Amino acid sequence: MVLSLASCVRAPEPRAAGPLRHEAYVWQRDWNPRVQTALGEGEKRLDGLTILAAEVGWRGGRPEVIRIPLPYAALTNSASPIGLCLRIGTFRGPFRADDATANLLCNLAVSILDEARAAGMKPVELQLDFDCAESTLDGYRLWLEAMKRRVAPVPVSITALPSWLDRPAFQRLARSAGSYVLQVHSLRRPLNASAPFTLCDSWEAREAVERAASYGVPFRVALPTYGYRLDFAPDGRFAGIAADGTDDENPRATQSREVRSDPVALARLVSAWMRDRPALMSGLIWYRLPVAGDRRNWRWSTLARVMTGLTPRAHLRVEPRYPQPGLVELDLLNDGDADASLRFDLGVKWDNGILTAADGLNGFELARRESTRCELRSPEEADFMPPGERLTIGWMRLSTNTEVRCELFRR
Repeated sequence: MVLSLASCVRAPEPRAAGPLRHEAYVWQRDWNPRVQTALGEGEKRLDGLTILAAEVGWRGGRPEVIRIPLPYAALTNSASPIGLCLRIGTFRGPFRADDATANLLCNLAVSILDEARAAGMKPVELQLDFDCAESTLDGYRLWLEAMKRRVAPVPVSITALPSWLDRPAFQRLARSAGSYVLQVHSLRRPLNASAPFTLCDSWEAREAVERAASYGVPFRVALPTYGYRLDFAPDGRFAGIAADGTDDENPRATQSREVRSDPVALARLVSAWMRDRPALMSGLIWYRLPVAGDRRNWRWSTLARVMTGLTPRAHLRVEPRYPQPGLVELDLLNDGDADASLRFDLGVKWDNGILTAADGLNGFELARRESTRCELRSPEEADFMPPGERLTIGWMRLSTNTEVRCELFRR
């Protein structure tokens, strides 16, 4: 009996500690100069990149394929390992290993890799990002196994959701893949404008990682750097979403809220994993690569700080400038390494001279005006200021040359 019970006791999962391997997704369709500059920065700061190469969706039951024109001249000279990703939209079935749909996907995968190799690239993997229903994971495995046969010896990995971990079919799928990316970030549809929402719950992420380790298959963890604008109708119901730095107007919306990845919480999560994590957790892959001008994504300074497990901080300050006698211009700067909320009031004081004129700029308004002090107020729907940015928020005309003192008051 003792021997029988001992054989049923499961050995503890191996643990690891120390620095993590960090990669990032490049998810742009338009490889403009800003994206290519970001690629060069990513090669210096990261251990690898996964680049969106093609997307497949279905309309009216017919497949639609979008190929991303990649800048192979830049990619072939990359010092960083590069994987290519095939994004597959929702498909309900049927799933077979050799029908028209499977053949289309396999042929597309072969074409993606052949095109890259012909340009001089050596992709380190093909990653499949499929919006698969939990009930069809065994069907997905048929596609995966067919694709692995076609593209060998290039490894094929998959992305997976925490909800998949509770399905017996996931173990079969994961073992067939040999490795996967556990995406612990998502946005659940909010019920109304006052409902709490987050892109990544740290506690749930840690729980998912521990469950994932029990399957015995190596995995990376995908964490978010991005944000959304959520729009709501007059009755408070969800009306739409704006992502990837877009600012399209939503005619159904009367109020909006921004939801952003929390760098403080994610830095703590990274720090915890640096101290202790499952040995099968091979690294982190961030979604997505910082690109200049993308307002709803972290800047490099934020990501670099979080990757070390250190907490990034915002630091707003106001810098007065004196371009002409009696004229004061007020510049707002974020000297920190995290986005800073712009919801504040600015008090300005001086000892000599009388205020003759003043106004706010870039959405800031003159809220109070006296002979020796004034106050500027940020917009009610104030946004965030990324680290390293400067913004002129107001000006003042004084009767004499004098220095001013500025103080920020959080609202």
